[in-house]
Amino acid sequence: MNDQALVFNVTPQSFQQDVVERSQQVPVLVLFWTDQIPPAADARRQLEALVSQYAGKVLLGLVDVAEDQTLAQHLRVTGVPSIRVVQGGQLVEQVDGPQPEAALQALLEGLTMSPADQLHDQLQISIDAGDLQAALDMLQQAINEEPHNQGFRVELADVLLMQGELDDARKVLAAIPEETEGVDRPKARLEFAEEGAGMAEIGELMDKHQNDPEDLEVRYQLAVRGVLQREYEFALEHAMAILQADRDFRDDIGRTIMIRIFSLLAKGSDLASRYRRKMFAFMH
Repeated sequence: MNDQALVFNVTPQSFQQDVVERSQQVPVLVLFWTDQIPPAADARRQLEALVSQYAGKVLLGLVDVAEDQTLAQHLRVTGVPSIRVVQGGQLVEQVDGPQPEAALQALLEGLTMSPADQLHDQLQISIDAGDLQAALDMLQQAINEEPHNQGFRVELADVLLMQGELDDARKVLAAIPEETEGVDRPKARLEFAEEGAGMAEIGELMDKHQNDPEDLEVRYQLAVRGVLQREYEFALEHAMAILQADRDFRDDIGRTIMIRIFSLLAKGSDLASRYRRKMFAFMH
């Protein structure tokens, strides 16, 4: 889809076809603006640039209030810039006044995220707070509402693994099609859980490490234990140390553990980016 199709002018006559009907497929932002008001002109430039990055997942309709105020009056727009969001043929959100680019970016991200991605963000809040039961309750409700949404089952398996419910997680994973997006994450977590079975607790391992910092087997176990406690930077640091010390140890396990940890981290993770750079710099 070209940029011209992503951004278009809207008139009272074209509103039904270009905004309401097209919003059945993708969200449409309607920007009320005019060149005569600099913040409104700035909003147009910002939104045109942002919308072009979303490859047709969101559209931008432009209403120049200097040319016609009919739509502005109909949608109760009292000043510009002003945004109305139409999705599924309904007005779902409005944003009035100048907005920082970060706020506009967040608006578009929220509109273009898949249901699984939206749920994942909500889950992460509960997980970060250590409230895994709340995360499980949220997932069960989501699955009850959308029983065929495999993305929700991916998240369920992942949270069950965080809670140590390996058998239940295996059952959920067994029913998820191999090609389901994101299923590699709980599979990787399950591998770490199975790998860590029988290993000493992290406190005992830290004592051993302090007594012999060169013991790579202890570092390997610390990396695995770190993952199981979701202390990913701790785990990556020990894996990186193994990589730097001996590429032959356990068939380059320092590097492979780092790659496996990256698969557990969210898209765009700063932690993953930092350690990918460290790994690349050392290897090249």
